[in-house]
Amino acid sequence: MKAIILDMYGVILKDPGEGFLAFVNKTFPSLTPADIYEHWNKADLGELSSLEVFERIGFRGDLAETEKVYLDSVELNESFYDFASKCRKSGKLALISNDLSEWSAYFREKFKMNGYFDAISVSGDLKMKKPDERIFRYTLEKLGCLAEDCTYIDDRRYNLEAAGSLGMKTILFNSRNVEYEGISVKSFEELEEILLP
Repeated sequence: MKAIILDMYGVILKDPGEGFLAFVNKTFPSLTPADIYEHWNKADLGELSSLEVFERIGFRGDLAETEKVYLDSVELNESFYDFASKCRKSGKLALISNDLSEWSAYFREKFKMNGYFDAISVSGDLKMKKPDERIFRYTLEKLGCLAEDCTYIDDRRYNLEAAGSLGMKTILFNSRNVEYEGISVKSFEELEEILLP
């Protein structure tokens, strides 16, 4: 194995995404996930800025401050650092994340992640998102690796299916406690036992 590729939400970050829905519903309890995702999904593809998402949802006032309150509520899985350090000694490490450009940049800077990755692919930057196979192919090209030389870790089964269809080995980071027939882990420590024996 030459490279390990990680997802962000529900893997490196403890929140798999539902935290934003809860944050919005505190102010707008009548909004459904579909109401919120309508704007969020566009920003995920770089079609809206992060502040435009808050504005279209209905927030007013200092949108940057509102955004920061949300972002600072998201916690890091601290075990990432030790795992990432060990990965770098044995091969390459990459990130593929469906995320708003601004949010991804904020989290990577706040938690000082950038130096751990040999390739970073964010949907909001690239205007393509998982499970679109193009974002996986783009990352493989940046890494200079073949799919079969990589292991991809995500908390969403459909993203694993997309990576697997290209020939990558896949592991479910089962932070949402779903049923899965393949290989799954619930921590970076378990992942290390499998990938870095």
